[in-house]
Amino acid sequence: MDIITAAVMLFLIMDPVGNLPVFLSMLRTLPAERRRKVMIRELLIALVVMMLFLFLGQELLNLLNLKQEAVSIAGGIVLFLIAIRMIFPGQGSITGLPEGEEPFIVPMAIPMMAGPSILAALLLLAHQYPHQMGEWTLALLMAWGASAVILMFYEQLHKLLGERLLRAMERLMGMLLVMISVQMLLDGAQQYLH
Repeated sequence: MDIITAAVMLFLIMDPVGNLPVFLSMLRTLPAERRRKVMIRELLIALVVMMLFLFLGQELLNLLNLKQEAVSIAGGIVLFLIAIRMIFPGQGSITGLPEGEEPFIVPMAIPMMAGPSILAALLLLAHQYPHQMGEWTLALLMAWGASAVILMFYEQLHKLLGERLLRAMERLMGMLLVMISVQMLLDGAQQYLH
């Protein structure tokens, strides 16, 4: 896997377009000058958490005595489930915040930006290709940067694109993520069979 492929995969898993409506609803009640500060803080917290998982992922796998094949197959399953939820979203709020309360770490930074699926993907990259950590760091920064730009301008994008186009884009990203997750499953199964 190369940097661009990894960056695209990580970007799709972060799903900034799918998070736009949720972020908009969470920040709507805050004063306008406070929204940007909260968004920057949450994005930076998410980046720190993802970097920790990228660099300490191998030690975590060793501690838990997990094999590469198990991580690949489990990561593929998790990504597949996330992708299905992107294509066929359910009803209900996932924020869990009372009206008017400012989000702090949960739910914006974790699990919306740095959720289980992105952390599993970072663990998998670190485990499968430990000699390419510089490339994975760059891929993560690229994906995070693109997500941050989209989320920092969430109000403008929501107004410009509209709810229907945002939903269509989320479903398209879900389809791409399904393909990536199936490839991860196949790679894990192939490694296990050999």
